[in-house]
Amino acid sequence: MIRGRRLAVEHILGMLAAGETIETLLEAYPWLEQEDVQACLVYARRLVGHERIEPLLIE
Repeated sequence: MIRGRRLAVEHILGMLAAGETIETLLEAYPWLEQEDVQACLVYARRLVGHERIEPLLIE
C-alpha cells in the first residue's frame, strides 16, 4: 500500500510496466506524489536485488 491508501505498489508497477508515464499516474491519482512512485521503484529494486539465479545442470 502507498501511504495508507488503497493503492497497491504492484498496481503502480504494473501501470509503469504497461507503458504509463509517471505524469499519467499523477494525473490519475491526484493525491499521489512523484516520490511515491519513486518509492515503488526502489521497493521493487530491493526485492529483485536479493534474487540469485543458479544454472540448472542436467546430466
